Amino acid sequence: MRNGIEPGILNSIVQGDCVKSLAKLPAGTVDLAFADPPFNIGYEYDVYDDRKSRSDYLAWTRSWIEQVYRVLKPSGAFWLAIGDEYAAESKVLCQDLGFISRSWVIWYYTFGVNCTRKFTRSHAHLFYFVKDAKNFTFNDEDLENRIPSARQLVYNDRRANPRGRLPDDTWILRPQDLTDCFTPAEDTWYFPRVAGTFSERAGFHGCQMPEQLLGRIIRLCSKPGELVIDPFSGSATTLAVSKKLGRRFVGFELSKEYVERGTARLEGVRVGDPLEGAPEPLMSAPSTPSEPRSAGAKPRAKGKASESGKVSTSAGAPERGKTLATALEVDVAHLIRAYEAIYDGYSLDRVLADPELSGRLAGKCKELGLSGAARDWHCGLMSLRKAGKLQLPVSRRTEMPWEQCDRFLFASEIAWHEMHDRGTLDEILCDPVLAEEFDSRARKLAPGFTALEYRWGALRLRKTSSTAQARSTSFKALTLKRFQSSKPLPLKGAVEHSIDKPGLYLVEQASGIAYVGSALNLRARFVTQFAASQIGHWEQVLKARSIRVLPQPDVSDPIDLLSMQKRVIQLAKPSLNALGPSAA
Repeated sequence: MRNGIEPGILNSIVQGDCVKSLAKLPAGTVDLAFADPPFNIGYEYDVYDDRKSRSDYLAWTRSWIEQVYRVLKPSGAFWLAIGDEYAAESKVLCQDLGFISRSWVIWYYTFGVNCTRKFTRSHAHLFYFVKDAKNFTFNDEDLENRIPSARQLVYNDRRANPRGRLPDDTWILRPQDLTDCFTPAEDTWYFPRVAGTFSERAGFHGCQMPEQLLGRIIRLCSKPGELVIDPFSGSATTLAVSKKLGRRFVGFELSKEYVERGTARLEGVRVGDPLEGAPEPLMSAPSTPSEPRSAGAKPRAKGKASESGKVSTSAGAPERGKTLATALEVDVAHLIRAYEAIYDGYSLDRVLADPELSGRLAGKCKELGLSGAARDWHCGLMSLRKAGKLQLPVSRRTEMPWEQCDRFLFASEIAWHEMHDRGTLDEILCDPVLAEEFDSRARKLAPGFTALEYRWGALRLRKTSSTAQARSTSFKALTLKRFQSSKPLPLKGAVEHSIDKPGLYLVEQASGIAYVGSALNLRARFVTQFAASQIGHWEQVLKARSIRVLPQPDVSDPIDLLSMQKRVIQLAKPSLNALGPSAA
């Protein structure tokens, strides 16, 4: 038992009522608590009833906050996220119980939840409490907890403190767009709400906090190795971020399904993995243009709707994606209407990657009389998503387990690499002509799979690229000498000499390394990649002559395998891999 916490509870999610579960923790053992409880506004949770009477809700709120206060160390901190309906009452209640308020933060997002017969909900309250006004953790000097100042961002003043400054107490989605509301001196945080269309979405819980928001709180108010708890684990974001940042954690969750899904999410996370989302978008995100740029103009951010209700579908920098539309205006309302009619609850990525769904989208756009072609409509939807204006709920996940993708991921990667000069992956998938060329290239390498599988494989590789890159530093023991000590195998003998185990492999050319691969099952991979019908393409077109295999029987996490693959790619500099340090 470490610091009074049972080993079976530490670094896990405990299923059950949080009040009863918190009561079982020893007093004074927790360093930081973050809670995002139900707001009592009738939200449809898995098992919890979010329609309590006012008196019952406040009594319940008091009961769980009393337990949070009890389990916190004297130096501990408590952050509470709450909506308008009970913000004032919750703050007073916390202070009545002994908490001292340090900050009342407003987290503002410019694409709020639509409400009927009232103003759109576009903010939440974040209360920051401590137990002792003089004894608490606040890592204000750590560079990762500071933001660029107005001198740095706006004026480019050489006198600016290179360490930046602490954030204000208003956190906003796109402050660079609100020039009429905020002055340059009012630097603010902004973190996009995790909407249904965002890739960060865990996919099983409707009220998900952004990882970067939790990251700032956890980095500021705790130290590595300290204990963080979340009484309402939900999508397990607090716990996932705590694990990535090297903290211990305990979560509590009423729903058995959420516990199972949250636990699965935690199993895919490692200490040191990067947080999802942009850590400081102000340093990289330009203001949204008020009108479409003309061909040849300097690249600007995509997706700003004009006063006429139109959106530019301009596709990025001129040197990338030259084949895409340059400046077409698409009617926003009709484009969203067409998308809503066909998307079947899937994400935009799925719609663009699925020829059936994208074909239905094209048909609907034509039916509604939209000008342009499929690539223009696709780019318009991408622009709307980037601008936070595509807020349709995502209720269905694309079920394609890693084991299913493992047989053909190499084909997705190589096809992506071969087309890297034609645009980013998004630009390729937005253009039906380029997307079909991508399919054709992948099919030559791994015949027998669907266009959706090839495209989804590339999207999956991109989604995991940054995490794999961060983990690759943990595999410095992997060297080319370890491969060179293994016997080179002719391509025709690859299947015969393979094993049903995870591993890495090199495909060699006379002039160097052609491809570095990783697979959960080497035999299944080689049956696809080096089938008799494929040997000719590898030998004659790709000039490959042999392979070397390095089994990794103890590695079962596909992200770890990708991390190892990235490590070897950095050393071998192969000619066919797309998984470089920054896959686009």
